[in-house]
Amino acid sequence: MRRYRDCVNPYQSTGSFVFQSEPPMDLTSNYLGLTLAHPFMVGASPLVDHLDTVKRLEDGGSAAIVLHSLFEEQISLAESGRIHQMYPFEKQFADALAGFPLPERYALSPDAYLEHLRRVKAAVHIPVIASLNGMTAESWLKFAASIEQAGADALELNMYEVVVEPGESGMGIERQIRNVVRELKHHIKIPIAVKLSPFFTALGDVAHQLDQAGADGLILFNRFYQPDIDPERRCVTLALRYSDSSELLLRLRAMALLADRVSASLALTGGVHGALDAVKAVMAGADVVQLVSALMLRGPAELGRIRDAFSAWGDEHEYDSVQEMRATLCLARSRNPKAFARGNYRHMLRAARPLEIPRAGH
Repeated sequence: MRRYRDCVNPYQSTGSFVFQSEPPMDLTSNYLGLTLAHPFMVGASPLVDHLDTVKRLEDGGSAAIVLHSLFEEQISLAESGRIHQMYPFEKQFADALAGFPLPERYALSPDAYLEHLRRVKAAVHIPVIASLNGMTAESWLKFAASIEQAGADALELNMYEVVVEPGESGMGIERQIRNVVRELKHHIKIPIAVKLSPFFTALGDVAHQLDQAGADGLILFNRFYQPDIDPERRCVTLALRYSDSSELLLRLRAMALLADRVSASLALTGGVHGALDAVKAVMAGADVVQLVSALMLRGPAELGRIRDAFSAWGDEHEYDSVQEMRATLCLARSRNPKAFARGNYRHMLRAARPLEIPRAGH
């Protein structure tokens, strides 16, 4: 941390203690082998579907751009006419595939996605990260090579699946994700970041396995858009809800458990809506912070406001750089790892007190 120091006054013959103005906090960050101007970037979202908005995000201060995800089902349907080895227009598969959108409902077809990637790369001067959303280790993964050829600086792999089969084991899911990463590493040379869900029993072991498989980065966490139930109509209803700062706590704990214990870069996404949220994320161990909901709600300029407030907080608290702040509160640097892992839980329960219930007649 920065300190005032003994300096020689050129107008005196002896040394004296003087106040020197310090340079601002160095925000330079490293993610997936990419050097970024600062740790704030826009995450995968519809914000980046239009070139004019992409330019506004760069002008607003985004250090990198993650494109909206291209889905496994889109690629498989375009290449083979099938979704998960089933033909959508055959009667026997109609019910199983009824929940998947028709091709025209997606923002971009696979070919249009590649063209959009080329246009974004030509329009901005910051790294552009493509995104694939899928789960199986099938032929659709070869599309990643086309993404690399189109100019992507890295690839984000969004491992999104709601497991519904009782016989499908956690170990099997983890093996499947690891195999997808290994398969992709055979096809492309650009860095790969894996976006994970928070529902693994042993997240540390999953992270270690992905490290061994060659993942260059891990992103915590995917948000599952869970459906609601309309009891009157007796049907499932879908509702999009943006994140808020309350979702940050889950991510902070997981980030702190992994920081300095895996070689992969770490990105936090979900729950960052202000500078202090970002400070917590970096202190827990995040190399970068991905913003989506804050920008959807308040526009592209919100990223620059959060970045500037973060920098001002770092200056006020005498941090020389983001790297000095990073992972200062992670498990690997804890003096008492056991207390870190379980002590907070016990203290929280001891602190809990029931609300006072008024007596009858009062």
